[in-house]
Amino acid sequence: MTGQPDFATLTLDYIADRKCVELKSLKLYIWSYRDKGAFHEAVTNQILDDIVAALSPRFAQLKAAFNVRGGIFTTIVAQYRKRGWKSFSPLALTDTVARHGSGE
Repeated sequence: MTGQPDFATLTLDYIADRKCVELKSLKLYIWSYRDKGAFHEAVTNQILDDIVAALSPRFAQLKAAFNVRGGIFTTIVAQYRKRGWKSFSPLALTDTVARHGSGE
């Protein structure tokens, strides 16, 4: 919203149902946000909403770790679970952080 550039590391974990996303398509979609002004939380939630709308996954989680702005790191985690879907093993936010590193 300020016009200053923001950079983030996005980590997408999802369990497909009948569809999956091509990585090049996902990359081009993410790049479409380069010149849009939006809040970090809004961008993260919109990306996850669009992925859920396009793929109807069983589970999806998007972690957006934005670079420091004003001395503060911003990390947003948005998660979706298909109604009635249960994982074979518990999925916790700490599992993803431990698997990919905290980044901070």
